[in-house]
This record gives sequence, structure tokens and C-alpha cells, in this order.
Amino acid sequence: MRDTPKVLLTDTSMRDAHQSLFATRMRTRDMVAVAPHYARLGNELFSMECWGGATFDVALRFLKEDPWTRLAELREAMPNLLLQMLLRASNAVGYTNYPDNVVRQFVKQAAAGRDGEGGIDLFRVFDSLNWVDNMRVAIDAVRDTGALCEAAICYTGDLFDTHRPKYNLQYYVKMAKELEKAGAQILAIKDMAGVCRPRAASALVKALRDEVGLPIHFHTHDTSGIAAASVLAAVEAGVDAVDGALDALSGLTAQPNLGSIVAALQGHERDPGVNLANLQKLSRYWEGVRRQYAPFEADIRAGTSDVYLHEMPGGQYTNLREQARAVGIDHHWPEVAQAYAQVNLLFGDIVKVTPTSKVVGDMALFMVTNGLTPAEVLDPAREIAFPESVVQLMRGELGYPADGFPAALQAKVLGGEKPMLGRAGDHLPAVDLDATRAELSKTLERDATDTDLASALMYPKVFADYVAHEAKYGDVSVLPTPAFFYGLADGEEVVVDIDRGKTLVIRLLGRAESEDGQMKLFFELNGQPRLIKVPRAGVVNTSERAKAQDGNPDQIGAPMPGVIGSVGARDGQHVNRGDTLMTLEAMKMELAIKAERDGTVAAVHVKPGTQVNAKDLLIEFKA
Repeated sequence: MRDTPKVLLTDTSMRDAHQSLFATRMRTRDMVAVAPHYARLGNELFSMECWGGATFDVALRFLKEDPWTRLAELREAMPNLLLQMLLRASNAVGYTNYPDNVVRQFVKQAAAGRDGEGGIDLFRVFDSLNWVDNMRVAIDAVRDTGALCEAAICYTGDLFDTHRPKYNLQYYVKMAKELEKAGAQILAIKDMAGVCRPRAASALVKALRDEVGLPIHFHTHDTSGIAAASVLAAVEAGVDAVDGALDALSGLTAQPNLGSIVAALQGHERDPGVNLANLQKLSRYWEGVRRQYAPFEADIRAGTSDVYLHEMPGGQYTNLREQARAVGIDHHWPEVAQAYAQVNLLFGDIVKVTPTSKVVGDMALFMVTNGLTPAEVLDPAREIAFPESVVQLMRGELGYPADGFPAALQAKVLGGEKPMLGRAGDHLPAVDLDATRAELSKTLERDATDTDLASALMYPKVFADYVAHEAKYGDVSVLPTPAFFYGLADGEEVVVDIDRGKTLVIRLLGRAESEDGQMKLFFELNGQPRLIKVPRAGVVNTSERAKAQDGNPDQIGAPMPGVIGSVGARDGQHVNRGDTLMTLEAMKMELAIKAERDGTVAAVHVKPGTQVNAKDLLIEFKA
């Protein structure tokens, strides 16, 4: 890469762009349909980012699709393009650290693909706290497969902000040299929030080119609305490759417009030489597809300079707004954004990218829903049941920033517990992969494949739910996207190819409400009449729950809406202050409900799976 005068381009439309725009809801069929055209029209691109990160989780959790099938179909359709993924180092594609042998197994499988016929060509490896020691296992694992290893520096803050001197040129150059020694073949600048301003992009690229012998790849988000200026500044400074999204998927919290970057560089000495007309043809496809995902669009309608305040990664911005909506505080979004910035400083001004960005977001939502100020969070006399993700962060389970966490807050969060020393991977015992596969095979009632094992190791519960869903409903990925998300209108007909040569023609004739509140749906299936009953959309069978009395120390209420995950307390049990009584789950956030004093439990009013609203009574203590 370093020997070519032209800048190389990576298209992020199949992963990072749609992650930001549609909260990662884009389905495999919509990607695979255009993939052969990429192979023909986009063969001048350096790589296609199409897998990893949140897309792995969401494929299983929300779309009920196998991410390995997506990878295999994209690989088959685009054999001439480098397929690129995002790998969260010791977090792999999850939100926690995994044992080292699990990370190695996942990387090996991702490189091999579903059937061992080829998968990911280029792994972009990063650590959520820029801790190189936490990246070494992943870097070595990628190198062992023969794939390209692109190690990323996560950019945060402002290179020229004298009030935050922690993240200066020396900081980034030092890390770049460490990554080069660790075995990186390409160096990425990962500006996940889109806060690397043009002057900073130019200075950083020049410094890295002077100090490191690796090709440099620049990635940013367009939340501010001016990220293309940073891309062009990086090109002028000598960057080797840049990321962008096709026109129809670009801008806002996605990447800057790839077609416009190509147009801006036409005739330039670093002209990428990519056919703009071909990119526009591909973009027109995405323009049509995007309409099918309109309900998942973010509320943001234009670039916002707010990003320089809160520094949320592009991929988190839309998800956190959805989380705020789910817990009933979407009308307090400005306060959430302000709290996000406050939490960052409480935590010691850390790098914010998955999974650390999720922790900051969890704490910001917790503060707003509970009306907490930073001073109250730091007050040693104020008892706070911190979200479990915050406890894990302060314990060191995600690693450590270069200067550690603020000692006072860490001590308060851990409540006397000692933080972990060194890498979490050094403390996690290796998983017996053979035994795990055997146990999984029993659960599946068939031989577990290599990809089954990889998925189950990353997301045990999510994968189990996916398997149960597939057993009940079959492969729903074959459904047309509008039918999958929105169902059929009366009289509407869809054609579904369930296998080679096997097609179902499904027509919804009408519907009627039954006596039990469910809906009767009258279908024709290949011309044969069918009748089924389904729960009416939007109807939830819940009863009004008692509320905890404000100021009553004998009652514990739900701090926010969610679902009870686990219950450890029982009637008559004596508990001590700080004991975990139960957990509450809300939009991927897990909150431990802890005892605020010693006492005896009089009554537990919920059980696992109970849906609760804010202030619903959970537990009563004996007076």
C-alpha cells in the first residue's frame, strides 16, 4: 500500500454504515442481492467491511439469522474483494473479555468461514481502552491464520485541546510503535465518534508516517457533518486508505460519502481511480433498500456539533437513543448527552468504543433515570447500586486505560472488592472446547458445527434463543424484508423461496378478532386455505403492579423499566448491605439491585422474566 500514490478506498455500507443508520437491522438477503454487483462494479475498492462487531449479535438476537451464513454467502458472491471485519480484541464480537483460547478459536473460524472455504481476509483489531497488551492475543491469532492484521488506534478527544493533554501526538505515536512491534501489518486510525477534526487528522497522519513504517488506514463517522474534510485532510497528509459509505447510506452517524470523496479527488495526484458511475449504480440499489428500514432510522436529521460534547461513537448514538426511549426518557435526550460527557470525566476521560462506550451509556441512563449528579455519584455517603457493566469496568474486566481509573470512584463502585491485576485473559481459565462442543451437541440434538460452537461461546443465551426460534419457525431469512418486519396487508401476496426449486406463495385473505383477544388470520398457502391465531400486535397481558413508596426504606422499587433477569433474594432471608438481591435487564444493560442496608426480606414481588416499570415494587424488608 505505501508504494502506491493513489489512496485506496474501503466501502463500509454492509456493516458500519447500516449499523449507524438502521441500528444494525439490515438483513442478509438485502446484502447478498447486491454483492455480485459489487464484485463487478466495485472491484477497484480496497476492501468491503461487512461483518463483526454488533452485526454478529444483532443477526442472532433480532434478525434470527446465522451470521456465519451471511459471511459464507458474501464470500461466495464477492470472491475478488477483500472482506473486512471489526474485531474487539479480547472482546472478540462480544461485550466482555473471553478466555484467550476462545478468542483464538473465533478468529480461526472467521478466517476459515462457515465451510472452511474462506471467510474474512482483513481483521481490524482494536481495544476499547487502547491497551496494546489486550490486543496481542488477537493480533497473533490473526497472523496465525495468514489473514491481514490491521491494528487500530482509537482516537478520542481533541489533539490540540490543552485542557485534555492526555491524548496528544506522543500518546498516539507511542501506541502505534507498540502495535508495529506487536505484529500489525496495517495501522488504522479509528475515529469512532467522528471527532478527529481536519487539522488533527493531518497532523496525526503526518506524525505516524514519520514514526511508523506501516500503511495507514483512516476511519471516521460523519456525525458532525464535516467528516469528509477530515478524510481529505488525511489524504493530503499521505494516508494510504480511507473508509466511506455509498451515497445512499452515508452521512450522519455513518461514514462520509464515498462517491463525493471520489469526485473530490478526481484529477488529484492521489486520485483513487474508482469509477464514480459504478458507485452511483450501487448506491441506487441501497437507496431503494433503505426505504424498507425507515422505522429504524435515527431521529437525527442533520449533522450535529453536539458530538464534540458527548463524543458518542456513531454506532452507539442511535442505539443509545433507542435505549433512552425504551426506558421512557427519550424526551430527556439533551440530559442523557450531557450525562454521557459527565460520566466520561468521572471515569477518568477514557476511550469510548464498544464495549466501554456501552458502559458509559449505561451509567448515563442510570444517572438521568435516577436524577443523580456527578457530585452525588462521587459522594462516599451516597449508596448507589451501580449498573453491573460499571462494576465490571472498574474491576478491570475490560482492561485498564494507561493512567488507570480514578481511585475514589473505583473504590466506591467495588465496595471494598479488589480490582483485577493485569489482563482479564490471564485470569480466565481456558474453555474445554471439546467438552463444550459435546454439551452443545446434546442441547441441539445434532452434532454441533464449528460455527455453532463459535456462536455459542460468544453469546450463549442469544444463540440458544436463536436455535429455539429456528426450531419453531424455520429459516425466517427467506422472508422478504417488508414481510419480516411488518407482516402482510389484507390481500397481499408474497413469494418465498424456501429451498432450491421449492417456492411458497402466501396470500393473506383477511383477519378477524377471536374471543380470547387474539387475531384469526386467513391465508392461502399455494392456493390451499389456512387459518392461524396469533397474539394481537402491541397487546401485552400485564397487570398494574404496586409501586414502591418514596422515602420508605423498607421498600425497593425498580430504578427503570426492564425485565427481571435473576432473583437471588428469597422471603425470610437475612441480607447484608451491598448484597445483590436481583438483576434487571433493559436494552442490553444489566443492573444489579443491591441491599442498601442490613435486614430481613419480608417479600419478593417479582420473578425472573417479570416485566416491570420504573418504581414498581420489587422487594419489601421487615420493618
